[in-house]
Amino acid sequence: MSEKTTALKQNPHRVDRQERQEEKTLELSIGREVKAFRKTLGLTVADLSDATGISIGMLSKIENGMTSPSLTTLQSLSAALGVQISSFFREYEETRSAVHVKAGEGLEIERRGSRAGHQYSLLGHLGGNSSGLMVEPYMITLTSDSDIFPTFQHDGLEFLYVLEGEVEYRHGDNSYHLRPGDSLYFDANAPHGPDNLLQLPIRFLSIISYPQKD
Repeated sequence: MSEKTTALKQNPHRVDRQERQEEKTLELSIGREVKAFRKTLGLTVADLSDATGISIGMLSKIENGMTSPSLTTLQSLSAALGVQISSFFREYEETRSAVHVKAGEGLEIERRGSRAGHQYSLLGHLGGNSSGLMVEPYMITLTSDSDIFPTFQHDGLEFLYVLEGEVEYRHGDNSYHLRPGDSLYFDANAPHGPDNLLQLPIRFLSIISYPQKD
């Protein structure tokens, strides 16, 4: 018995909703590809309409994922845009990754330049992806045993959100007094790091993003 058959017996309404959602996702993916190919060729919707015989209104619905184009329609579009029909499905067929980290199960790492009492918990990491960016979320905890350390400096952008405690955080020539609920977003190429631990323990979320390298 297939998984779908089992799920259908257990909850037919849930399967129907899932199928409708998958269909909607496919329509949106096809629409984005059609629009991207059209713009790459420098064509207007009217130009594509003239080339395919498909009305401007229908093309608008297709590009906005509001309708499911028939095979005949896809064949007309592929001929006019000079691409294979399979090209319209490439985004939908790409594998999308996700990382689920339960509370307390983040990967503990030792970040270069860190000192005693500085706990870095990596909350997730994706390797190669379609965004062109690498993003590393950390939960950082500073305790009573923590030492003040030399500032960090690295590629990319960094976002901090304070959850607990108070800290003076240095970025370049400036120092910011951060309390719970405060955030700081900055160019990580400038020297940065905790400058003065005011109220311990200190816990904050750090999200670092930088270009994905080949």
